Amino acid sequence: MASTSDIRNGLCIKFNHDIYKIIEFLHVKPGKGPAFVRTKLKSLTSGKVLDNTFSAGHKIDVIRVETHTFQFLYPEGDEFHFMNAETFEQISLNKNILDAPDLLKEGTNVMVQINTETDLPLSVDMPASVILEVTYAEPGVKGNTATNATKNATVETGASVNVPLFINEGDKIKIDTATGSYMERVKE
Repeated sequence: MASTSDIRNGLCIKFNHDIYKIIEFLHVKPGKGPAFVRTKLKSLTSGKVLDNTFSAGHKIDVIRVETHTFQFLYPEGDEFHFMNAETFEQISLNKNILDAPDLLKEGTNVMVQINTETDLPLSVDMPASVILEVTYAEPGVKGNTATNATKNATVETGASVNVPLFINEGDKIKIDTATGSYMERVKE
């Protein structure tokens, strides 16, 4: 048992007969009344996100998790196959558990959190950014822009990303996995 003072991003808790991962939290101490913690919880079984408020001092059930490095192998329908980097054991996970499945390239290392009681994978933490090659980009027309113009581009994993006009097919770009947005062009 833990209290609301132990809440942090990435913590897995048991709540409403389900396992949730805390995505965001904010400790609020109003001028009048007791303190409370606003949280955004993501269900690790269904992928749904819900907002919940815990009163200060509320007891929560923490799930013990281990984090292991896994390498993404290949997708197969809604299943994504991974291999443990240490034991070479292979697991398959549903697409709903992944935060940004369309940005996963074969060979990418991810961190998988595994429940120590049941040995079931709970969540997958993507790297902060990925470098992907642009396979299709519409030609940028010079002159019809005011400021900060973007165009649609498709990367090698099939994901669609808004990029600046100077990005062309064959360029490698860095993409933020949390937002799915363009960060910078990568020089080789």
